[in-house]
Amino acid sequence: MPLYKTITPNSQTTVKIWEITESYEELMQPITLTETCMNRVLSMKSDLHRRGFLSVRHLLAEFGYTDADLYYDENGKPHLKDGKHISITHSFTFSGVIISDNEVGIDIEKQREKIAVIAHKFIGYERDYLDSSAEDYINKLTVIWCIKESLYKLFATPGMLFRTHFLVIPFMIKDEETVAWIDYKDFKYRYNTHFFEFEGFTCAYVC
Repeated sequence: MPLYKTITPNSQTTVKIWEITESYEELMQPITLTETCMNRVLSMKSDLHRRGFLSVRHLLAEFGYTDADLYYDENGKPHLKDGKHISITHSFTFSGVIISDNEVGIDIEKQREKIAVIAHKFIGYERDYLDSSAEDYINKLTVIWCIKESLYKLFATPGMLFRTHFLVIPFMIKDEETVAWIDYKDFKYRYNTHFFEFEGFTCAYVC
């Protein structure tokens, strides 16, 4: 059972990362799924997506939860029946879950050059400090995407745009933290965000 990493940002919050090395059959055997989730898994065409979905259920078990403890609201945001806050992510061969007493968001993304092609879709204010010729340009783009995706998962409000409503202030990759803002309609929220790189992936989380 490859639990890759556990992080405890504070006494109310825990992050767990899973490296997906098992086959679909190996991941399926030790866990029990609700009928809804079983149907969802069986309808997935991608083996990688099925394994990512199941690995999240293994992470839930690491926290002491079962699939039946998890439900989703009308915006697709996950919740736990005991009232704790949860956010979920998976990308290729890694998945992650963050659980806290407070609102949280998490995202994992594989670092890929093609993120530069879509940068105009999620970069706004950040264009003022990003240098497309810098060696760490792709890494910084990936961090910004992960932070904004984490904020979106935390807020789960239709109509929010990454480029317009989320702002990430300048940072260094080595710092592994920065400040981000949500500026949406009459709301302005400041968040301390954290990120780290591993195995060619980036993970960011917001609590």
